[in-house]
Amino acid sequence: MSLKIQTPNGLISLSNEGIATVVGAAVTDNYGVVGMVSKNFLRDNIQDILKRENYARGVVITQEDDGIVVDVYILVSYGTKISVICQNIQEAVMYNVERLLGFEISYVNVHVQGVEVN
Repeated sequence: MSLKIQTPNGLISLSNEGIATVVGAAVTDNYGVVGMVSKNFLRDNIQDILKRENYARGVVITQEDDGIVVDVYILVSYGTKISVICQNIQEAVMYNVERLLGFEISYVNVHVQGVEVN
């Protein structure tokens, strides 16, 4: 599935894997984020932290009438404030997608799948 955007110059088609790479890079650069995990963490192994080539398994992108919604699944480190981490992720994803890909996101939903204790 891909995201299609109509511009005055023509139709732009972005694959979910391409968008997920931009989103995943924005997410993993935040303090307190151990990494991204699969959206099906019970079926998949929760200990598997996704690498750059698998970010699409931890990001869900849906196109709705009012815009684009991004769901991100993460693992955080123990002792960090989860609400601040989630807010930073939302701001970073919106900024990077708008700056790098040129379209706006309506919502960024952050799903914390677990806390890692070192």
